[in-house]
Amino acid sequence: MIIALFPNEQKKQSFELAIHIRKFLEEQGITVVAEDEKAEKIGAMRITEVDHRQIKFLITMGGDGTILRLSHRYNHLDAGILGINLGHLGFMADVPAADIYPSLTDLLNGAYTIEHRLVLEASNGRQNPLHAVNDIVIHRASNYSLIELAIQVDGAYVNTFVADGIIIATPNGSTAYSLAAGGPILSPTLQGLVITPICPHTISNRPIVLTSDHKIEIQYLSDYDPVDVRADGLEALELRSGETLQVKKSERTFKLVNLHRHEYFSTLRSKLGWSGKLI
Repeated sequence: MIIALFPNEQKKQSFELAIHIRKFLEEQGITVVAEDEKAEKIGAMRITEVDHRQIKFLITMGGDGTILRLSHRYNHLDAGILGINLGHLGFMADVPAADIYPSLTDLLNGAYTIEHRLVLEASNGRQNPLHAVNDIVIHRASNYSLIELAIQVDGAYVNTFVADGIIIATPNGSTAYSLAAGGPILSPTLQGLVITPICPHTISNRPIVLTSDHKIEIQYLSDYDPVDVRADGLEALELRSGETLQVKKSERTFKLVNLHRHEYFSTLRSKLGWSGKLI
């Protein structure tokens, strides 16, 4: 078995931790690899030196942002991702530093499941499609005023939003930007998505939840400068006045390792600061 380690260079303790994890895994007979530019620092093999098809797990050391960057750069790897959290408790990177080795033992013993989470695909017909684990965001960018965005679902007109933009979020991303913009929380394994307007001009414009088999079209109506379209805040394309963005469920999935040690709703309560009475 081959496991790839991905320390986050912005986290001071990340490389030191990666060295300890590498030693632990090698003691269990595991081959450990890392990105070429980081492999020597942690004593691992270079990822380009092995058959990618043999890599079973990707282990990140950072936070949810580290996982998102990894999911974009290495989307060609058919491997489950396990996130070790080195900052604030994350929704995806949910293994705390104090629980690393019991968690790794569970992983090696097969005490886990793989969650195949929804990925979105967005295209303007001119540039390469974007793929998003969390969300596709259309934002007014440098335009000084609100923009008009007409929404159709499976060819049926829904509404024209006058707003700073629109967020189309997966269940995984429903606790990210969409939540901050007033969107609902969706169970992370749900096959659905949510359309959330960003600062709409009309207060009656509310988020809309759809099943994931729908195809969404967003036409940019305003006669302004191009607007910004971003996938997970990482990859981008532009949408010109009059153009339409097509958003649909991708054939790709995002494979997240669930060790059953850290229950989702416990993480939700902690992240959101819920303090209701325990039953």
